[in-house]
Amino acid sequence: MLSKSTEYAIRALVFIQLRNWDQKRPGVIEIAKEIEAPEAYAAKILQILTKNKLVDSMKGRGGGFFFDKNQSNLTLYDVIHVVEGDACFHKCGFGLKHCSDSNPCPLHDKYKIFRDGFFEIAKTETIESLSNKILHGDAVLNSIV
Repeated sequence: MLSKSTEYAIRALVFIQLRNWDQKRPGVIEIAKEIEAPEAYAAKILQILTKNKLVDSMKGRGGGFFFDKNQSNLTLYDVIHVVEGDACFHKCGFGLKHCSDSNPCPLHDKYKIFRDGFFEIAKTETIESLSNKILHGDAVLNSIV
């Protein structure tokens, strides 16, 4: 449902939050390794996130990526909206351009429940709430080998 860029963006932000809680600012190489993304791809995503003020960065010694106080309630919706737009919350599960309640596709009624539920999750879950799950051992950030 989400693009690979959005998946990497969410994972990167969660990792940054976890490292910030340890009073550290991770760099692109560390983030890319942790989220299992190519460095150049991770750098491009982080550039987009920084440009859109979802995260801050500082160059040089002691630099890296970090959140300021204004970014502490960042929702999944905020990230999805910046990286890929709102289409995943509105598009038809069957791929039709003009699917609606009055002109439904064969999947409309069931897919709408799923899509609306996902929208609710995106609006309520935050980078901080996801990071807390990892911090407390209730979830993992990367695949277990």
